[in-house]
Amino acid sequence: MLRVIAGLWRWRRNPLRRTTDLLEAWVALAAILVIVLGGGFAGLAAGSAAHEALQRSVRIQAQQRHQVWATPDRAAARPSAATDPEAAAGRETHRRVDAHWTAPDGSEHSGPVAAPGAVRAGERFRIWTDAQGRVVTRPLDASTARAHAVLAGLGAAALVGAVTVGGRQLVTRRMLNTRHRRWEREWERVGQDWGRAGAGS
Repeated sequence: MLRVIAGLWRWRRNPLRRTTDLLEAWVALAAILVIVLGGGFAGLAAGSAAHEALQRSVRIQAQQRHQVWATPDRAAARPSAATDPEAAAGRETHRRVDAHWTAPDGSEHSGPVAAPGAVRAGERFRIWTDAQGRVVTRPLDASTARAHAVLAGLGAAALVGAVTVGGRQLVTRRMLNTRHRRWEREWERVGQDWGRAGAGS
């Protein structure tokens, strides 16, 4: 921004200054202000809205989702490195296993669930379900919601910046094209006298 302001001051009384030079500097200053002020406001507004919505989801999911104990009906074998590239790479994988569990409302359920690694038959592990015992994903936690809200704010600010920069480039390109057309017209007018003795005298 300081560079643009310095450019405006330099062009203020410069005899070589063209109208387009000063206009281009003002466009650059306006773009910087829009990016700083508009981008900051958009990022804050988007981040705040996302934070409020996500925190509401955190509260709702915390009320609706419950951890219960699941018991596998048979062992979940550890896959070999030859058949599971992820296991060979040392990554922890979840394996589908038939299990049964009791829902928070007391009803009994069974079916395939994701087991945290190799488990033996009868070895219990935790799963997430709703009040009726249907298997659901892990509820969103507050820290993850805050991180998503920050990303939403940064994304909104970046979008404002990208649109502003694109608009500035479009305006500057049109100004440059207009300047080139003027130069071409001037060269055509002056070029008619080239090569003539005493031309312009």
